[in-house]
Amino acid sequence: MSLTLSILDQSLVSENEKAETGIQHTVKLAEAADQLGYHRFWVSEHHNNPQVAGSSPEALAGYLLAKTNTLRIGSGGVMLQHYSPFKVAETFHVLASLAPGRVDLGVGKAPGGLNLSTQALQENDQASRKDFSQKLVELKTYLTEQANELNAQPIPSVSPDMFLLGGSTESAELAAKLGISFVFAYFINGDDALLKEARETFKKYQKEDTHQQFLLAITVSVAEDHEQALSYIKQKETVKVSFSDGRKLNVTSLEDAEKLVTGTKKEHYNIHIQKAGYTAGTKETVHHRLTELAESYDINEFIVLSPIVDIDARIASITLLKEAFDHEQTAKKQINQEVNV
Repeated sequence: MSLTLSILDQSLVSENEKAETGIQHTVKLAEAADQLGYHRFWVSEHHNNPQVAGSSPEALAGYLLAKTNTLRIGSGGVMLQHYSPFKVAETFHVLASLAPGRVDLGVGKAPGGLNLSTQALQENDQASRKDFSQKLVELKTYLTEQANELNAQPIPSVSPDMFLLGGSTESAELAAKLGISFVFAYFINGDDALLKEARETFKKYQKEDTHQQFLLAITVSVAEDHEQALSYIKQKETVKVSFSDGRKLNVTSLEDAEKLVTGTKKEHYNIHIQKAGYTAGTKETVHHRLTELAESYDINEFIVLSPIVDIDARIASITLLKEAFDHEQTAKKQINQEVNV
């Protein structure tokens, strides 16, 4: 089967680097991905984190559009709970007006940070108190309907493609019912049973007259040596904090989880350690695993996250991955040509 490969980058910062270096490395990675023929390149939103420089995907996306030629550029994602749907629509309409047909708007429900940054982002913000699903509906309306009294100007000739990012069956159902594409965050929750349920839920509720997709976001590390590739995967587990009021937040460590629940009574939350979804190894090994996932869960496109701080090694990883699938496509073309002779 033919698979589409895309990239999610978090603008990682090593211990001895400045944060601006992490941003510059993201630009370098995007330029490499553009030359290699990747389909999308998305940047994430994290706040108040010295190890991750990407705090404003909409700002970074504009620069990346100017530095690349064919890549679709987008957010993976904008954390909508902090913002006005109208303003998000305006911002991405500007981007889509600058680069028609190349802009994606990925939206996430998570805060992208802990309590301090969330409070700072939502200070006196009435919009943040709205239900997330309501805000998502409003955003989709601003992006797709222009016959209203209030429109998100400028209206681009080609609207941004919209995606919901999540790791639950509830999010998969919400995206399907709204007629938008869904990205399952396997790199956060690598539970295969949950992935299967989310995939089946999306199929059940997706609209027949739309071009909705179900994409899989997975951590991938590729190197010439298996052990070298595996050494780049520092995070093999994530931590989910579930509150009694229904909120669910994913964090990277127990330490962050404990910070998050500071001052909260024990009976009002639950901390759960979950497996992160990843594959690491040589390009043959990783190719086999991604193909296996694609066939098992009917996946046509992977969003690949390579959490490799060293930029040269990160570029080498995405290069080897693309080589693995390009070689497969070349071999299939040769076979088809021979059959048709």
